[in-house]
Amino acid sequence: MLSPRRKPHPESLLIGGLLTALIALGQLATAIYAPSMPSLAGVFGTTAETVALTLTVFLAGFAVSQLVFGPLSDRFGRRPVLLWGVVLFLIGSLGCALSNGIGALIAWRFVQSVGACSGAVLGRAIVRDIYGRERAAKALAYIGIAFSVSPAVSPIIGGYLQVWYGWRSPFLFLTGIGLILLALGWTLLSESNKTPDPNALAPGAMLRNFRVLLTDRTFLGYMAALSLTFSGLMAFVASAPFLIIEQLHLSPDHFGLLAALTSAGTLAGNLSAGTLTTRLGTRRMVAGGCAISLAGALIMAGFGLAGHFGIWLVMGPMIVFLWGMGTVMPNAMAGAIGPFARMTGAASALLGFFQMAAGAAAGMIAGGLPHDTQWPLGMMMVLLAGSSLLLFAVLVRRRAEPSEAVSGNP
Repeated sequence: MLSPRRKPHPESLLIGGLLTALIALGQLATAIYAPSMPSLAGVFGTTAETVALTLTVFLAGFAVSQLVFGPLSDRFGRRPVLLWGVVLFLIGSLGCALSNGIGALIAWRFVQSVGACSGAVLGRAIVRDIYGRERAAKALAYIGIAFSVSPAVSPIIGGYLQVWYGWRSPFLFLTGIGLILLALGWTLLSESNKTPDPNALAPGAMLRNFRVLLTDRTFLGYMAALSLTFSGLMAFVASAPFLIIEQLHLSPDHFGLLAALTSAGTLAGNLSAGTLTTRLGTRRMVAGGCAISLAGALIMAGFGLAGHFGIWLVMGPMIVFLWGMGTVMPNAMAGAIGPFARMTGAASALLGFFQMAAGAAAGMIAGGLPHDTQWPLGMMMVLLAGSSLLLFAVLVRRRAEPSEAVSGNP
């Protein structure tokens, strides 16, 4: 182990890359096994709705455990809590790979999700610790650009692993990723929480923190925008493998390649956030992103209602939707967490809880939708994106924004 003085500077590219990988851990664990989802129904003799529970339970575990990781890191520091979380991810991934029934797979996915959650919650909190409020939105935007590589590469890897080695191989791959991240985190990360709060785990303090957050209109507005646009993505993840692989007869490896192309939308959104946030401010960027996502959802639903069903009539509008989501996410995260320096872990945890809880609900509902056309999925995404735009406009007003522009470089 390197001594603290020999560890990389917190703002170095090496640490930025490691934080990006940790933040992407949950997304990686979701996207890499998506091409295997239709085959799991046959392997375990179950239904598409039951297979969708492997996604729903993952998101639910991710949501609930954020309420624990945030306060734990405020009390004991980011680094030790993060490392124990990665250990749990590693154990859960191996358990998934060795599962012999759909029930066991669902249970181990829950364990895996709890571990993966540590990367998302604490990665965001560490970014806030390192860069401060003013530079956090831009830092998260540029991390989001690299973060876009995960949904681009993961389905490709997962598709080929499914074709070559079967459904267990993506989970073995994730086990290896967990080992690597554990080694890098232990070796490279320094503690970023310089002022641990000894009262962070006191029930009264936790409830007070959560009450402050849940009564703040600006926090609620950014949280709604983030959670509902993310829910649209999770609805797509739960439905797309069955729409594209089962109904449109694309092979899992080719589905992985196609799904990777949709990441161009997220990348475009992250680039927009990175280049335009300084000039337009987080409020305008989030509102614009929600509007773009709504446009993509309307296009998908419109083609479906007109009776047109095809691969690009599903994936093309999804690229537009993800462009909006990629614009919303870094700005909404920074806008929600930024004002709460003394409770960054709690704010990040609560934000992530509602994001993943909404995503879990959307995934469960989407898993039960008809999969013979894209219009039910499109209509669901219209409702989610439209609600995100409406709630954000009502809750976040110009005068409530302490700093319209985000300045500085990550």
